[in-house]
This record gives sequence, C-alpha cells and structure tokens, in this order.
Amino acid sequence: MRFDTIIIGGGLSGLTAGLRLQKAGRKTAIVSAGQNALHFASGVFGVLNEGAVLPEGHPYSRIDTDKYLEEVKPFFLEADIRLGGDARKNGWRLSPSGAMLEGRFSLEEATLFPAKEDLKADKALIVTVPGFLDFNTAFLADGLEKRGIPARVASMDVQELTDLRTSPSEMRSVNIARVADGIPGKVVEAVKALIRDEDLVILPQVFGIQDAAIPAQIAEAIPARVLFVGTMPPSVPGIRTQLKLKRAYERVGGTFLMGDEVVAPVMDETHVKALRTVNLGDQLLQADHYILATGSFFSKGLASSMQKVYEPLFGLDVDYPEDRMKWYDLDFFAPQAYGGFGVMTDPAFRALKGGAVIENLYVAGSVLAGCFSQQFGCGGGVAILTAFAVADNILKEDTKR
Repeated sequence: MRFDTIIIGGGLSGLTAGLRLQKAGRKTAIVSAGQNALHFASGVFGVLNEGAVLPEGHPYSRIDTDKYLEEVKPFFLEADIRLGGDARKNGWRLSPSGAMLEGRFSLEEATLFPAKEDLKADKALIVTVPGFLDFNTAFLADGLEKRGIPARVASMDVQELTDLRTSPSEMRSVNIARVADGIPGKVVEAVKALIRDEDLVILPQVFGIQDAAIPAQIAEAIPARVLFVGTMPPSVPGIRTQLKLKRAYERVGGTFLMGDEVVAPVMDETHVKALRTVNLGDQLLQADHYILATGSFFSKGLASSMQKVYEPLFGLDVDYPEDRMKWYDLDFFAPQAYGGFGVMTDPAFRALKGGAVIENLYVAGSVLAGCFSQQFGCGGGVAILTAFAVADNILKEDTKR
C-alpha cells in the first residue's frame, strides 16, 4: 500500500498532522494502536506556563509559534470542535484538586478564566453520581475552601445512573456519559433539587461523549453558574475530540488503520523504506515521508530499562542523562526530569539515529525531547503546534521536488 505520508500514532499530534496534510491534497494513512493520551485529556490544551523558560533547542524555538497559535481555533472548528481561550495568553482552569492551573485553549465545557482570581462564588455545590469514585469531591471541596469558597458535596438522584452501580466496572465516566446523554432533562431536575443557596454548581465532565452541545444545554437549564471539572480517565471530552478529529480526517479522504501497530520498519542508514504492521503482515506500507507521533512513556512511544531510555520502534537517539539518579527526583511533587526525555531531531524535526539524520522520518508531539509537562501543563499544545510544523515542513519538501 502506497501513500505520500504515513503517520504512526492516532492521537492529537498524529491526527492534526494527518488532517493538515490530507487537506493540502496529500494521500496519508494513520496507523493507530488504539488508546492514546487524548483519552486522558482534561479538556484544556496548555502552551507554556507563566514564567517558564524554554530549554535550549526546545521544539517551540524552531517554529513560528505566534502564527500557529492563531491557526488553532479555525483548524479545529473545521472538525466541528469549538475551542475557547485566547491564542495570545494563558487562562486558568479549575482542576479536580481544586487548584487553578494554566491553559491556552479549552474545549467548550472546560471553562478558562482570564486570571486565577476570576473564580468567585459565595457558595459552591459539588454534584456527583452515586458510587462514582473517579471524581474526588473531597479534594475539590478542600481546594475551593482554601480559595475562600465554602463547598458542599451532594449526589444526584437519577435512577438510570444509580442502576449502573450494579456493576462496579460500569461506574466509569464513559459509561455514565452513554446513559446521561440520553436523559439530560432528568440530570437537570436532579441537580436543581439539590441546590439550596449556592451560586456555583460543579459537575464532573461526564456529559456529551458524542454531542458537545449537551453540557451547555445542562448548564443553561440550571439556575446557578455551572462549571464542569475533569475526572479520572477515561476523559469524555478527550474521547469526543479524538472521534471528531478522526471523522474529519476520514471525510477528507484519510486512511485510518485502527487497532493496528507498526512492528518492524524497513530502512537503510538515511531513509525509511516501508513499515510492517501486525494486521497487514507481509503487505508493507510505503510512503515518501513518515511521521512518528507515538507519544511519550504513557503511550509507549518511549520505553526504559534499568540502564537506558530508548525509542522502541526505530532505535532513534533519545536525549536523557546517563546517570540514572538524574532521571527523577525523590520528591514526588518536584519536577521530574524524565518528563523532558524524548527523541532528538534536526531543526526540521527529522529524527536522528546514531547522530545521523533520517531524511524522511519526522517527529511530532510529546515523544520529542524537551517537552516538560511542568512547563506546558499538558502535552496538548506541543502536540498541535509541532504537528502543524512537521506537516508544513513536509509540504515544503514536496515543493522542492
């Protein structure tokens, strides 16, 4: 099977690069093993936290960040994903711990405040689903109390949601969403029955897995300000975003190989020649260009042993200190060095192996070296902007031919 570009990884970075290339008239394919970091997303894409300093050679230093930031909202809107936030500066969101964290763009139901101090209320009501353990109401209430907002916790009385408790494994955000999305009116009435004199109602992000309008419909019908706050994974807004991007990619002709995995590249010293996957067996995938968008440790884009950190598919050069004691900090809450480990590239985001450039293999997203989560809040901004840059670099390379 022959394509112009093959992308390894079907998460935010891979889908963004594939959609950009496909809309530019290129024939592309995405090989996706399945679950990715979008399924764990908070609903907010970070870019660079206040006061953070980019390490030398960071991917952002190689691209026109300001230009790409202005393109993010219209790009996602074409995939029917409406983003809030300001392309020029960070906002602040309420996290599941009750702390205020930075972010640049947010999905519709994830509110971004212009400043930390803008979250104000006389009293807050935190509403959860009975038996739902992936929404830590105690942490959230404690965080709000520290901000001077008294908080009360209550469970909504909706029979259809209560019935999910018959199977503990069903009490996950996605399962709740599938039921709750069919009964938004009952959810609204249950929440309204709980309100006393609170002017702020906080709900878990367990609504709108297919339809982004449902959270807004619920919020508009409740007689108080409503905030939706993230839960433990899986993430309902993250899954919905991935589904919408995938549909948009396939609508413009992209080939999405779901549930497949690249197991063996065919390459020489300077070029990738083809890819072998689990499902296709002896039928090779061939392209002019390839993009590695496999994510970091969580998505298995990086791996480690007691002796080394490595990129498992191509054996690419990874930036990390040889001294294992420098990989991490014993203080769990301190910035962890391994969060910035990743694949090394040239200025055009082409991968390095043994110090040599692999001419047709590009790298995008959090598998890149230098993408510290402490600086960016999440890998979303890195995924989007580097995907833009890599896609554009490929398009420029094609024009030279």
